[in-house]
Amino acid sequence: MPKTIKWGIIGCGDVCEVKSGPALQKATNSALTAVTRRDAAKAADFASRHGVPFSSGTASEIINHPEVDIVYVATPPETHLEYALQACAAGKPCYVEKPMARSAHESRQMLEAFEKAGLPLYVAFYRRGLERFQTTKRLLEEGAIGQLTGVSYRLLIPPTNDPEQWRLDARLAGAGLFYDLASHLLDVFDYIFGPLEQVTGIAKNSASPNLAVEDTVSMSFLAAGVPATAMWNFASFAKADRIEIFGTQGKISLSCFGSDDVRLEAPTGLQTFDGKLPSHVHQGLVQTIVDELNGQGSALSTGKTALRTMEVMDTILNDYYGGREDDFWNRAESWPGRQ
Repeated sequence: MPKTIKWGIIGCGDVCEVKSGPALQKATNSALTAVTRRDAAKAADFASRHGVPFSSGTASEIINHPEVDIVYVATPPETHLEYALQACAAGKPCYVEKPMARSAHESRQMLEAFEKAGLPLYVAFYRRGLERFQTTKRLLEEGAIGQLTGVSYRLLIPPTNDPEQWRLDARLAGAGLFYDLASHLLDVFDYIFGPLEQVTGIAKNSASPNLAVEDTVSMSFLAAGVPATAMWNFASFAKADRIEIFGTQGKISLSCFGSDDVRLEAPTGLQTFDGKLPSHVHQGLVQTIVDELNGQGSALSTGKTALRTMEVMDTILNDYYGGREDDFWNRAESWPGRQ
């Protein structure tokens, strides 16, 4: 009989309020047992509002709590490796927010530690558990657009040039908004098409002189063996968020971050499939993790699948940062992308 998997959260901030925290409570055979954040009073407030039995101001109390079966690291990427390794040392599985860490190098260290310890490691690329992307994958597998011939993606958003925003600080986030947002799309592509190959691209700071990080990225690669392109522009007047998948007998289109319908255009006409998001977007993925821990299936997002996405992103960012195998966030003045 399945047991109840009890979760402990490190960093119960905004993401945990709706997207993930309630998902840990509502998934079958799952319970949220303990939470922490640096401000113990805020952790206690979260626990009170969400009906969580235990709260603390220190991560070690959550990691070593006897009622916690799995640790969810929901902090900014700066501390993902640190807390994940502590969970590993305590002999507990870990669920790490995305991006997995500040670099593929840190991510690799994390995965190697868990593999050596024989412990599961999961990463919160929750879009794998959303119906809209599962529908897209199913349509392709069913041959709904014939033979796959190409894939494209474009994300354009107006500038967010606030140097106080942690997602724009490489020390905290690992890069600019590309790391936070592109990781979702690239992991979705990995889920739908398999590992991306022959990855090339360029990152630039085109229009954000008050930021050290990149604001535009363009890349090309092979997705399931066919040419694919993707572009992210975080300094754009225009707005766009569009995935297009082309085949010999049709096209599939949808957004990465929206809740629009999945559109299938074919010679027989237009079909649409419900693309709305669930109330708690982590829940689908969380359920697969709980089921795997109970020996009843396989999780959709693991440290191994997530590392592939981290390596793709670092392939593109490597030249901008002058390498990403060291503590590059401490040598911003030397980044070739800033010269």
